[in-house]
This record gives sequence, structure tokens and C-alpha cells, in this order.
Amino acid sequence: MLMSLFQLTARRLVSQAYCGLKAASSSKTQKLRLEMARPSSNMADFREVFAKAKHIAIITGAGVSAESGVPTFRGAGGFWRKWQAQELATPEAFARNPSRVWEFYHYRREVMLSKHPNPAHVAIAECERRLSKQGRSVVVITQNIDELHRKAGTKHLLEIHGSLFKTRCTNCGNIAANYKSPICPALAGKGAPDPETEDATIPVEDLPQCEEDGCNGLLRPHVVWFGETLDPDVLTEVEKELDICDLCLVVGTSSVVYPAAMFAPQVSARGVPVAEFNMEATPATNRFRFHFPGPCGTTLPPALARHQTEIIS
Repeated sequence: MLMSLFQLTARRLVSQAYCGLKAASSSKTQKLRLEMARPSSNMADFREVFAKAKHIAIITGAGVSAESGVPTFRGAGGFWRKWQAQELATPEAFARNPSRVWEFYHYRREVMLSKHPNPAHVAIAECERRLSKQGRSVVVITQNIDELHRKAGTKHLLEIHGSLFKTRCTNCGNIAANYKSPICPALAGKGAPDPETEDATIPVEDLPQCEEDGCNGLLRPHVVWFGETLDPDVLTEVEKELDICDLCLVVGTSSVVYPAAMFAPQVSARGVPVAEFNMEATPATNRFRFHFPGPCGTTLPPALARHQTEIIS
């Protein structure tokens, strides 16, 4: 059922993106392609668009959190012990060795408890607070599971890949916030990332357990693992927000992880301005109206600062 719902949503997103391009007249399509081939880095022009926007969608990825010192576990050197994230963040890995997977996530949770939002997170949260007083809205659609947006104060947040600080029971399915450190006594002092560290081999009964009455089922991190589908309810909320937004920002994302990589091109295809803030160009850059290279913590705050036309009550 989840798969069919996800496929339906994904097909609709793709269909909207490509049908939107085909629906334009040939002259408009040619003009659109020319514009998309040369994204602007003119901040003054972006600020004029920003000043008029009523519903702003901000899509964020690992790049925004990397500036807070969050390990990405991607690319060369992206290992925890001997494994890369894609070898541990799977249902099969958890079924084979729940102790090892929990050590990995315990390490990530403990690291995140020591990290703080950077200027990009703060700028987004401050922008949301300020614009809400003007009857304007900001929604953050994030691929990150670190909760730094929440810690910065963002309220309207859609976490499409889940959260490090939520658990889901493999028995009863209950989902709960969990900020315990350590998450269970057996994991105290465990999870060291060094390659020579041996597995703790913690018995299943000593791993995090469900606290619902009479359950005691094994808990797993409430995150979307490789090979799993995104929550169709969350995708539906994302789709609703993208349908009404009149400005979209793509911040610190490579635009290669699907289905999130479809979101901004879908918005751009219906003529809505999209601005990309990233260290470098991505496969989607030429489909957007604006591109601002550099650290998000440097480029984003001035982009989202109060515009001179804003009336603060």
C-alpha cells in the first residue's frame, strides 16, 4: 500500500514537471530554456522577488548542516568504522545486526547533541517568524534528519527523511520523540567511529525497547532507510506546499537524491522563481532563475533579511 501511494505521488510530481514544460508555447518554451541556461546571481533582483512572495518553500539538504560540522557520511572518507552509511542504513542491515546499526545511530545522535544551528538555519527561522507577522508563510522541506532547523526555531517543518530523535517500534509501530542520552544504558560509551573499534554485540533485549504498555518491542530509528519509501502523508503535504508557493529556495542540496530532486524543478516548470544556494552548481542549476554559489551560512542571511518594503507591526 505504501509503495503504491508513493509511486502515485511520485508519478504525479514527475507528470506535473514535464507536462508543465510541454504545455508552454514554443516561443515561451524557448525563452524559458534560454533563461534557465543562464541563472542569475544578482542578489538585488532576487530581493525584489523575495519582497513580493507570499508563500515561500525552502528545500534544504546536507550542505546546510555540513556548516554546523555535521558528518555527511558521503564521498571519500565517509565511513563509520569499516562501513559507509548505505551499508548500515537499510532494513536488511538492521535485521542482520541491530546492535551495530544502533551503535551507528547512537553515535550520530550523540554528535548531533553537541552541534548547533549555523547562520543559515537561524536566517531561515528568523525569516519565518518575521513573515508570519505579515500574513506571509515559509515552509521548510528538509532531507536532513538532524533537527537543526527545529533547534533554530523553525515551526513549519516537513522532515521527509525522518529524524534521528524519533523512534519507531518494530512491533506496534508507535512513533515517539526520544532525546535520551544515551538512548539506552547498554549503548553508553558505545558507537566509536574508529575502524579498529569492535562491535559491542549488544543483545536485542538490551537495545532500545518500546515503552508502550505491554509492548517492549525493539525500537528502530524513525528515519527513511535506503530501499524504503517516503511517508506518503508527508509527500502529500510537500506537494500541497509546492502547489501554492510563489518562491522556492533550494539550499545545500545536490539535487540528485529522489524524489526530493524533483521538487524544485517541478516548481520551476510552472514558472515560479527558484533560487539555488549551494557551494557549487548541481544537475538542476540551469533550470532555476537564480544561483548563489558559496557557503549557505554566508549567502542566505542577506538574501532573507528584512526587505525595505516590509512593514513590521
